[in-house]
Amino acid sequence: MSEAADPTSAPRATGATRGIRVGASPTTPSSTYLDLVAAETAIAAAAAPRITSSHDGAAAEDASAIRTAADSLQPELVELSHRIFEYAEEGFEETRSVADIAELLAEHGISAQLGAFGLDTALVAELIVGEAKPDSSDVPTVAILAEYDALPGVGHGCGHNIIAASAVGAFLSLVEANRRRELPAGRIVLYGTPAEEGGNGKEIMARAGAFDDVDAAIMIHPFGYDVTDQPFIGRRILRVRYYGVPAHASASPFQGRNALDAANLNYQATGLVRQHLYPGDRIHGVILDGGQRPNVVPEFAELEYYVRSNAAETLKELSLRLEDIANGIALATGTGVEVEWDPQPFTMPLRYNTPLSERWAVHQEAQGRRVLTKASVPSHLAASTDFGNVSVRVPGIHPVIAISPPDVSLHTREFAEYATSDAASTAIADASAGLALVAADFLADSNLRTAARADFDAAGGALDVEGFFS
Repeated sequence: MSEAADPTSAPRATGATRGIRVGASPTTPSSTYLDLVAAETAIAAAAAPRITSSHDGAAAEDASAIRTAADSLQPELVELSHRIFEYAEEGFEETRSVADIAELLAEHGISAQLGAFGLDTALVAELIVGEAKPDSSDVPTVAILAEYDALPGVGHGCGHNIIAASAVGAFLSLVEANRRRELPAGRIVLYGTPAEEGGNGKEIMARAGAFDDVDAAIMIHPFGYDVTDQPFIGRRILRVRYYGVPAHASASPFQGRNALDAANLNYQATGLVRQHLYPGDRIHGVILDGGQRPNVVPEFAELEYYVRSNAAETLKELSLRLEDIANGIALATGTGVEVEWDPQPFTMPLRYNTPLSERWAVHQEAQGRRVLTKASVPSHLAASTDFGNVSVRVPGIHPVIAISPPDVSLHTREFAEYATSDAASTAIADASAGLALVAADFLADSNLRTAARADFDAAGGALDVEGFFS
C-alpha cells in the first residue's frame, strides 16, 4: 500500500474521530461539541447575575452553630464516603453501605430504622427540634435524602457515595447544632433511599407513605457544575414483545412469521421518530431477545426502551406514540404483540422549588462557590432521577455540586475517579453545611415556607404520580 493510500498515515483533524478501528478497539468520540458547549457556558456563566434570596432564613447564631458542626464532622463523613465507594453495592443490595450509615448515626446518639417502607436497604432516622413533640402535626418537617447505590461496571461513577455522606453530614450537623443551642421547632428526617439507578427506590418509598407527612425534601448530586436547577427529565421503561410462528428458515420460511423482523422494524421506526421529537426528548433501546438459531424463523423477540421527556405531559404523549408503532408493526408483520410499561416504577421530570433553591445558592456562595442556574449551563445534557417523583409530591430541591471538570460525564470510570478526590471531600463539606442550613431556614422562616408552598402550587401542586399514566 502506498503512503498516500494508507489511512493510518493521513493527517487527523483536531477533535475529529477519523481513524481505523483495529480489532476490538473503538474509535474515540470527538470532543468538538463539548468544547463548543464549554466555551458558550463560560461566556454565559461570566454574565450570569448573582443568585439572591428575599427570605431571612435561620438566625445568624443558628447558622453559625450549624457550620461549626458541619466542619467538625468532615473527617467522619469523608471516611464514610470512601467506604461506600469501595463497597460499590448495586441497587437493593446496599447492605454494608446502609449499615455503615446507621453505625455512624449511632455513634452520635441517633438510632436508625433499617428496612423501612418495605425495602431492606432503606433507612429512616429522625430529629425533633425545639418545642416540637414526636407526635406533632403542626410543625414543619424536612426530609434530607441519601443515595448510596452504585452502577455495574463503573461503581460509583455517579458519585452516590458523595450524596450519602452529604445527607448524613447535613442531618448530623443539625443534631450537633441542636445540642449546642435549641433550633426552631420542627422535625428533620433522614431517608436512606435505595436503588436510584434503575430501581426507583424513592417511588417505592413514596407509595408506602414516606412523604405523606413531609413538607419539603432536599438532596444534592455531584456534577461538573454548581447549578441550583439542573434539569432532570422524566423516564419510563417500555418493553415490546413480538410473538411469531417458527418454521424452517430454509425449507419452509413461508410457513413462519418472523418476530425478529417485527423487532427490527420497530427499532428502525422508533429511530426515525427521533427526527421529530420535541427538543430534549430521548428514546434509546436494545434488543433483549432476537431468536435462538438462524435456521429457525424466530418465534419471539423482545426490545426494551428508555423513553424520556422534559415534561410529564409530553412523556405521556410520547408513550402513546410508541405504543402505536408497536401495534402497527405487529399488523404489518403478522405477529402478535405485547406492550409492557414500567416493569420498574417510572421517574417524573424534576420540579425545582425556587425559594428553597435560592437559599441553597446563598449558602453555597458563603462556602465560596459560584452557583449558576440552568440558563447559564448546558441544560440539554440531562439525565433522570427518582427524586423527580418526590419533587411533584412536595416542594423539593436537587442542586448539583461540582467535583469534576465539566466535560467529565456521569456514569463513567472517569467520573468515579473524582468521587473520592479532594474536590469530592470539599463538596461533602459544602453540601453538608448547605443542606443543613436550608433545612434550618425552612424550620425558622414561616415566610419562606409559605413562599415555597406557593411556588409548588403555582407549578401544578401535588400530582397523582402513581395514576398519572393510567
